Amino acid sequence: MDAAGVTVHYLPVPYDNRFGFSARSWSFLVFVFGIIRRPRLFKKTNIIYAISVPLTIGLAALWIKRFYKIPFFFEVGDLWPDAPIQLGFIKSTFFKKSLLWFEKLVYRKATKIVALSAPIKQTIEKKQVGVSVAVIPNMADTEYYFPSEKNHNLIHEYKLDGKFVVSYIGSLGIANGLEYFISCAHASQQQGLNVHFLLCGDGAMVDDLKELSQELELTNISMLGFKDRSGVGEVMNVTDASFISYQDFPILETGSPNKYFDGLAAGKLIVVNFGGWIKKEIEDNDCGFYVDPNDPSEFPKKIKPFLTDKSMLEKYSDASRKLAEQKYSRAELSKKFVALFSHAKGAEWIFD
Repeated sequence: MDAAGVTVHYLPVPYDNRFGFSARSWSFLVFVFGIIRRPRLFKKTNIIYAISVPLTIGLAALWIKRFYKIPFFFEVGDLWPDAPIQLGFIKSTFFKKSLLWFEKLVYRKATKIVALSAPIKQTIEKKQVGVSVAVIPNMADTEYYFPSEKNHNLIHEYKLDGKFVVSYIGSLGIANGLEYFISCAHASQQQGLNVHFLLCGDGAMVDDLKELSQELELTNISMLGFKDRSGVGEVMNVTDASFISYQDFPILETGSPNKYFDGLAAGKLIVVNFGGWIKKEIEDNDCGFYVDPNDPSEFPKKIKPFLTDKSMLEKYSDASRKLAEQKYSRAELSKKFVALFSHAKGAEWIFD
């Protein structure tokens, strides 16, 4: 597939967020073996840019480096195998040690490591001393997402007339802990708040979340299913607050979720239920607030001021957009990304 002068090769490997750990692992391995069986793709390649997760992508990068002498950069968006270990998916001591050993090997052999957050960089440097790690977070597409008046047709379509809208947009996976999101909707309904919750996405927990919503007899939540980029833009348009949720595990606080940067670019109030660098950043910049993941009753208390004071909501929304433009602009971070290759062999060929 060709687009804007870029040729994209893809492998038709089945994968779904609803897959269990074994099924996911198998898809990852099939993808890796599919890559290394296509040597013609690497003949004119100067640098491999391998993106994790999963960590198994490192297998392909190592193989290509060994047999074709092509250096690789390794991007780390989530810390594997730490995440599945902390979440309890990997129980075997031998398997844990093997994965941790392999992780260090990939870091050691990479020409450059790109971490999507400062905590990820710090963790990598502790695990493998002496490696070269750059931090380039996920980018805010400030040209696609931007603050705008709510579309009245969309408000009518989603039955949101007169409602304050809180949206979660993204994967409905186990790690996201979205039972808490449902509990916030329940607590808000019990207090009679004029708030409607939108759950936009698909994943392993979708059926459980639907069942929980029905059990609680919630009338203030809509499950929209998966949306493409255009559909996400529509949901973002009718949204007042963007909710980002994770289970209460330290490793999940290090990540760099796309939904955070989309919310900033769109100028939305940001709500998080996990600690770490994002919590600190939204509090320092007055563009959002944190809610205790063990106490959903805290959400109604903290959202009430935004329901009654429109100027307060506007202040936080403006702060979100400002943060996106000043720190996470795609245009600016792209320059930083390209600069990574400035000393790499054949860089002029890559970006010609």
